[in-house]
Amino acid sequence: MTLFKGAGVALVTPFSEGKVDYDRLEGLLNWQVSSGIDAVVSCGTTGEASTLNDEEHIRTVKFTVETVKKKVPVIAGAGSNDTAHAVFMAQALENIGADGLLMVTPYYNKCTQKGLVKHYEKIADSVNIPMILYSVPGRTGVNISPSSVKELSGHPNICGIKEASGNMSQVVEIARYVSEDFALYSGNDDMIVPLLSVGGVGAISTVANVIPSDTSRMIHKYLKGDVKTAKNMQLAMKPLIDAMFIEVNPIPVKAALSMMDKIKPEYRMPLCEAENLSLYEIMTQMKDYGLIQ
Repeated sequence: MTLFKGAGVALVTPFSEGKVDYDRLEGLLNWQVSSGIDAVVSCGTTGEASTLNDEEHIRTVKFTVETVKKKVPVIAGAGSNDTAHAVFMAQALENIGADGLLMVTPYYNKCTQKGLVKHYEKIADSVNIPMILYSVPGRTGVNISPSSVKELSGHPNICGIKEASGNMSQVVEIARYVSEDFALYSGNDDMIVPLLSVGGVGAISTVANVIPSDTSRMIHKYLKGDVKTAKNMQLAMKPLIDAMFIEVNPIPVKAALSMMDKIKPEYRMPLCEAENLSLYEIMTQMKDYGLIQ
């Protein structure tokens, strides 16, 4: 099954004085849903999941599920470099109502492709909700090869992949190997329309944190056949997208949301506030896009 088509926001996790700021999170969720976002990804990379403890992680996803109230799917990040821990988190998040799971490749261990397939199959066998693979080798040091995606796509609980390798040749190869009901999602905001052109159905997006409506509209324009409008929107977004990645994600996007007065500019160490030159560029592009005065 396809969990969603369109724009899934890789939502930030707002903090206040070192704790998850649930008031601000509720505001973000309500704004995202009312703006037309197609899915919410909770506790992924952009949500700083790597510095949330298990209790915080599960509670944040549970709060998201309860706030969204089935208006859009809630997809929970549950990946780990420890297969047993990934299984534990996947089952816990299924039990509190997540509609699907986003599973990053095991980081640091740098397992083989055989180990990667066994890792994902073990997790998928342990749950009864759909699972999206997440390939982001720039962060994890591990790439899911097209042949591994092909093998894993045959599992009934593995429904798609968030492809964030930045390698369009690899995306095209994956598209050749998988069936039409296996969902391809862009994990690179500057490559959403190119990925759609080879059969993709959407994106799991960082920039959607600040422009949820435009991100969703761009994708749906493409899916409905208005390629020219989608292309023009992608090009118009490019400077803003570049600013959102001027430093490591989610530092810039949290700074941008702070400029929009939606969250506090607070991070979990080792992430920290952006440099002044970066903040100036973020502010400049936000103004140029019309998001702030």
